[in-house]
Amino acid sequence: MERKNIRIAVIGVGNCASSLIQGIHYYRDRGAEECIGLLNYEIGGYQPGDIEVVAAFDIDKRKVGVDVNEAVFALPNCTTVFCGDLPASGVKVSMGKVLDGYSEHMANFGDDRTFLLSSEAEPSQADVVDQLKKAGVDVLMNYLPVGSQKATEFYAECALEAGCAFVNNIPVFIASNPEWAQRFEARHIPIIGDDIKAQLGATIVHRTLGNLFKKRGVKLERTYQLNTGGNTDFLNMLNRERLASKKESKTEAVQAAIPQRLEAENIHVGPSDYVPWQNDNKVCFIRMEGKLFGDVAMNLELRLSVEDSPNSAGVAIDTIRCAKVALERNMGGIIEIPSAFFCKHPPRQIPDDESYATLMEEWV
Repeated sequence: MERKNIRIAVIGVGNCASSLIQGIHYYRDRGAEECIGLLNYEIGGYQPGDIEVVAAFDIDKRKVGVDVNEAVFALPNCTTVFCGDLPASGVKVSMGKVLDGYSEHMANFGDDRTFLLSSEAEPSQADVVDQLKKAGVDVLMNYLPVGSQKATEFYAECALEAGCAFVNNIPVFIASNPEWAQRFEARHIPIIGDDIKAQLGATIVHRTLGNLFKKRGVKLERTYQLNTGGNTDFLNMLNRERLASKKESKTEAVQAAIPQRLEAENIHVGPSDYVPWQNDNKVCFIRMEGKLFGDVAMNLELRLSVEDSPNSAGVAIDTIRCAKVALERNMGGIIEIPSAFFCKHPPRQIPDDESYATLMEEWV
């Protein structure tokens, strides 16, 4: 029997969704030997080009009602265009639920930098569930802005009612919240989360260095990770009230990779500032201070510059395929190994080497 495409719905047609959709088309006609930048060419027999966007939700008037393959290039998106010649998909972006997905401070910035709220009527939960069912969605991808607690919970409810797997790419705790995890398990619906790690981003580099300190017998005494960027994600995070879960997610991801927890005053991990001209480029500064043999002091400083959204999409293509395989295997609740390897704040932190080995053995 011919295998069907993985049918996904996207919540938030921003930079991350743009890179993901561009990537689906970019890799569609490339063989395994040409697929630079993919973690895995196949997972469960599925290739990147087997992913199909069948529904999308956004709240920006420049995107609502527009074909999703056109909307991914609309302002305020500012990520690199590496596959600009996308065919019309026939899928129009639907008006989403606003709730706390929009921070009022963003109204103080220029139209090309911020969200412009659509005047379209917002959907009810029943409306979204009906659309997901009619579109035959397998996997619902959450790309809402950081701090969107109520909006994320709204769409998680929709996934439960529609029976589609849920991939929570943002630092709102659903998979790592025992009550939500139990609800997905009770419905026998897969969930992967929370807070996607980039392919080669600040968190995975910081974790790897922390693990290196541990393996080489270096005592880590204090560390920071400072990040700047110019996309809507960094603009949204100028509202520090939206940052609590983000800071916790990134900090715990680093703490999990070192042998002894650092006191709060000795570790700072989190977004630092919005620099408009950086656009989707993210610059990360890491400093680690410790003690070598004989209690001799040492320190390490690193600067990492990456295009933020393609860095995320390289991982998203794998989480989508893992979620689909979980559906086929009749798995429900937390999908532990993909969550641990691909996300910053999984229900259980597992060393990257260990989760990678299990992923390769049991999923790829």
